[in-house]
Amino acid sequence: MQYSKPALTINDQLDQLENRGLLINDRNFAYNFLENVSYYRLAGYWWSLQSDKINHIFKPKSDFQTVANLYNFDKDLRALVFNYIEKIEISLRTRMIYQLSTQHNPNWFEDSSLFQNQADFKSNLDIIDDELKRCKEVFIKEHFKKYDSFSTKTPQFNRPPAWKTIEIISMGHLSRLYGNLKNNLKVKNDIPDAFLVPNHTFFSSWLQSISLIRNFCAHHSRLWNKTLVTTPRLPTRPKGRWIKNLPNSYSVQKLYPVLCCMRYLLNSIDPSNNFTDELQALCAKYPNIDIKAMGFDISWTNEPLWN
Repeated sequence: MQYSKPALTINDQLDQLENRGLLINDRNFAYNFLENVSYYRLAGYWWSLQSDKINHIFKPKSDFQTVANLYNFDKDLRALVFNYIEKIEISLRTRMIYQLSTQHNPNWFEDSSLFQNQADFKSNLDIIDDELKRCKEVFIKEHFKKYDSFSTKTPQFNRPPAWKTIEIISMGHLSRLYGNLKNNLKVKNDIPDAFLVPNHTFFSSWLQSISLIRNFCAHHSRLWNKTLVTTPRLPTRPKGRWIKNLPNSYSVQKLYPVLCCMRYLLNSIDPSNNFTDELQALCAKYPNIDIKAMGFDISWTNEPLWN
């Protein structure tokens, strides 16, 4: 079936929302909002306000201001989470570069004997080569200029050492590199041990989940009430402060467990971090936001992890 719906003007969009039961108390405000945030992007925020999701009929007393508040909360949440993921990413990158370079060799990322899946190893190396070839960072350009080891015309070249090369790859790629390390390597448990994480199995799943959240933040995707396909494995007795009430089957696919993993890692990276305070302040700024939609337990602030 071919898509045949016409494009709607903003006034038509507002009329359609009103016809479906959404209260618009300030049409000028709603018009300006839709001028800057598309109808389809906002649909993810009013979805939970609909009683009939087939015909898109809203629940009684649903209003546009609630939709705007949800959107603004989510925007602020992404900014907060992204800021703290940066701290985790930089610490992870630093520890991987240092531990693997000192325990093995400066170009450990191109040593196939350190990795378990050779197809993934080759794929990761191809990604690194692509990043190096298009990288505009001065320290990469200066390296190739000085050592005369790079040519886009040849498939192989002398790659810079890890402390240069690994700085330019994404967190997702960093996570894949770590996950593909052989499990019997001492360094694979040395790195999570530095963060007080029980072992590499938990750590790998945490990195995958945090990388996914980072991508949502970087691409301005909805984070509030998102159901996650990648979830972290949650230990029952880790070495540091943790949560007593582990999430149930619904909550484990939401944001809260990933935030718990982030808080745990941050406590080892920067014990004086303000993640809890800033998260509480954000929730206080938007008191009508349903935090249970993110998997939060109502008494989450009483958990040892968050104190």
